[in-house]
Amino acid sequence: MKQKLGLVMEGGAMRGLFTAGVIDVFMEEGIRADGVIGVSAGATFGCNYVTQQKGRPLRYCTRFCRDPRFCSTASLLLTGDMFGAEFCYHTIPEVLDPIDNETFLKSGIPFYIVCTDVNTGKAVYHQCKDMISREELEWVRAGASMPLCSKIVKAGKYELLDGGIADSVPLKYFEYKGYARNIVILTQPADYVKQPNETMPLVRTVYRKYPKLIRAMARRHEVYNQQIAYVREAEQNGTAFVIRPPEKLPVSHLTHDPELMRTVYATGRRTAMAAMPSLRAFLASQA
Repeated sequence: MKQKLGLVMEGGAMRGLFTAGVIDVFMEEGIRADGVIGVSAGATFGCNYVTQQKGRPLRYCTRFCRDPRFCSTASLLLTGDMFGAEFCYHTIPEVLDPIDNETFLKSGIPFYIVCTDVNTGKAVYHQCKDMISREELEWVRAGASMPLCSKIVKAGKYELLDGGIADSVPLKYFEYKGYARNIVILTQPADYVKQPNETMPLVRTVYRKYPKLIRAMARRHEVYNQQIAYVREAEQNGTAFVIRPPEKLPVSHLTHDPELMRTVYATGRRTAMAAMPSLRAFLASQA
């Protein structure tokens, strides 16, 4: 019996354009996963793998990166969201650069988003039914709502923030879901070690009503480093194929520079193309 192949994508805000470059190469090379899970930018950009819209994340990011409705301090002050909720998660995918919901529905590929429940501090995993309804797009927004830069999002029965708080690299979850072999796309280089969150004093003030969220954010660096160690172990055991940047990406979480965005995207493409022979060998050995 053929083992199911999963695609697991880390977040990282604009570092996610590295992932966008990787998945565009996957689409060109016919690399098809049986299931996809994304965290934060890994979901907002990664959904385009399922809709088969090559180039879309880079296109809309470079087009709108200097539009204050897209991402700005003004948006944060006026709306409570640095990335404009209505503009980014409704106006763009519905009107300005429409997402291909028909292809998403026809793909047959389950697509999951990771969010963090602010009341429990634990991960919530949501399988999207479509990519156009307001309800589902709110889940996408919730999963990418960075703490201190976003309002808490209500979706389903939950109050949610960025999935990376609770589960930055959900390889274990996808293995639990039956994906015995996985391609993992990371947005940090191999030598990266996450450090304690320097904003914790502010976090404790802003989220004082959510003690379990505070606890999860305080421990995030420990959990993340443990997850990366688990990914390395799976890579060594031959159950995961990992694609990561060769060095630290030259982009901040909130860059507004189109050329830097293109550089990060191009790095993703080059890295994926260089990995393709090894990836095909991995897929052949696991078939």
